[in-house]
Amino acid sequence: MAEQKPSHRESAVTGARRVVVKVGSSSLTTASGGLDADRVDALVDVLAKVRDGGEREVVLVSSGAIAAGLAPLGLVRRPKDLARQQAAASVGQGLLVARYTASFARYGVRVGQVLLTADDTSRRGHYRNAYSTLDKLLDMGAVPVVNENDTVATDEIRFGDNDRLAALVAHLVHADLLVLLSDVDGLYDGPPGTPGTPGAARIAEVTGPGDLAGVTIGSAGKAGVGTGGMVTKVEAANIATAAGIPVVLTSASRAADALAGRDTGTYFHRTGRRSADRLLWLAHASTPQGALTLDDGAVRAVVERRTSLLPAGISAVEGEFSAGDPVELRDQRGVPVARGLVNFDAKEVPQLLGRSTRDLARELGPAYEREVVHRDDLVILTPRLTP
Repeated sequence: MAEQKPSHRESAVTGARRVVVKVGSSSLTTASGGLDADRVDALVDVLAKVRDGGEREVVLVSSGAIAAGLAPLGLVRRPKDLARQQAAASVGQGLLVARYTASFARYGVRVGQVLLTADDTSRRGHYRNAYSTLDKLLDMGAVPVVNENDTVATDEIRFGDNDRLAALVAHLVHADLLVLLSDVDGLYDGPPGTPGTPGAARIAEVTGPGDLAGVTIGSAGKAGVGTGGMVTKVEAANIATAAGIPVVLTSASRAADALAGRDTGTYFHRTGRRSADRLLWLAHASTPQGALTLDDGAVRAVVERRTSLLPAGISAVEGEFSAGDPVELRDQRGVPVARGLVNFDAKEVPQLLGRSTRDLARELGPAYEREVVHRDDLVILTPRLTP
């Protein structure tokens, strides 16, 4: 009898040398909001086994700092205001990393804490520094534990959820695989276990966004300790797979099966190739400092022909930005179609609107005979999923 060949999923998962694993708050905490030591230890047991032998590297993106800080501060549920969230994160972050440090120490493995904000990682210099730190930690045999720096992040510069952060970190460290763990064992074609939908079935594989056409994707769960939901996980999977990184989505209780390439959860096939590092972060982690409204011809040129944005195609400008800042490019209806790094300060742009670069150079000098946003500093945006 011929030996059965491994599936595409199994080959991709077991062949992944550098793996990013993201775990959600609900998979690490008790119902009252404190850290569950048994759950943390169970996850670490799996990750330590994956690393055993030194052939595979693991980066752990862990939620749970705010949730871990709730009970010690006497909070019964996750607060809605940013100040109390940051207070909870300040208390909980130390508890979280201490728990991981103690748990990994059972295997003689060191932990390195890396806290990121979207502002840090969308700036070129900070991006390179983040990569260098993570890469060196892995080279020295440590497990980086990454989280959003909730204690200093503002509403304007937050990732919003650690699913998106995990996808971006996977790209940052040149990972071969992203595993998203939560309290849900995969993506379903309907609400699993809900009365009236007994036929809801797990979607085993997704080869591209078209496979999810018509599928209702749920929002955040009932636990009340996290910020994500299935929408953020599918969006994270889309970010990673478009950058050439396959994704497994499953529950934390099935992490071992997921990392062994077994048929559990939902496997998202890679849909694209690795792009320029900073462009992925520009699209998904940068905070636009202003907006440029484009006429219909400029929208077609930028989106369809992938050209640079010239002054002649701009009809309006808003916001306060400096040369080099990220700005949003919008169509006449106000819908964002692209994002890019602008070459002029906001106060300079109004005099450029609708004019040719040749005329501007003749009137203002040769420095104005250039693009407002160069095509190498521009990314096309895709519509976001809604629950």
